[in-house]
Amino acid sequence: MAWPMPQSRIANNTRGRLNSLPFILPKFRNFTESMGKGKLAKWKELATFERVFEPTLQDAIDGKDFEFRGEWSQRVFGNDHPVVLELGCGKGEYTIAQARKNPDCNFIGVDIKGQRVWKGAKTINEEDIRNVAFLRTRIEFIDRYFAPDEVSGIWLTFSDPQPKDEKGTKRITSSHFIEKRYRKILKPGSLIHVKSDSPLLYALSKESYEAANYRINYDSADVYGELMERVPEDLRELLEVKTFYEQMWLEEGRKIHYLQIQI
Repeated sequence: MAWPMPQSRIANNTRGRLNSLPFILPKFRNFTESMGKGKLAKWKELATFERVFEPTLQDAIDGKDFEFRGEWSQRVFGNDHPVVLELGCGKGEYTIAQARKNPDCNFIGVDIKGQRVWKGAKTINEEDIRNVAFLRTRIEFIDRYFAPDEVSGIWLTFSDPQPKDEKGTKRITSSHFIEKRYRKILKPGSLIHVKSDSPLLYALSKESYEAANYRINYDSADVYGELMERVPEDLRELLEVKTFYEQMWLEEGRKIHYLQIQI
């Protein structure tokens, strides 16, 4: 049986916690301030990097096209190579890995969060990787930044599953996004790759693809299992790229899922 604590002890305990606040609060304040300064420093440095674009979001909201729309290869990369996007690229690990393996292709990582993009942007500038760029924007406005038939492929890696999004209007792997956004910028016959640790995202994405009658080239609930035996070597090398968090999830015993569709 749990006996009630005497009022005197409650008062003493409360007083002890209150007395400790003057020592705790400055430490917490210093911690949060240092985190804030770290973000500000990254944002400031991000603005100095080559091939990192941070357009005003209001322009996209107002329907204004980005200045490089339709001319990314020529004006940003100085070539006529195909353009592949990674949407929701995070730190850009996948974007950079693909660029290293495919020098005759231009890769653009897209994410709204600057502190994530900073890591990848710093890497491409330090290592002078010329076939990578980063774009900070929201994915629902992607057709304001790329013209019809400008993009040759899309990778969606470890996207937010949006479990409450029943209609798929927020889940960036859904057929809704494909029809409303991606199809507008993709060349006919382009591939869309979906790699995820979420069984929910995998199942809902697959269901929407089947309902839309998309051609599903590859479908696996375990990328590092049987799938590796039936994909070509170039795709196998890309699928074997593991982000920092993916490695953690694998160590926890999670399965990684993959879908490849052609539209």
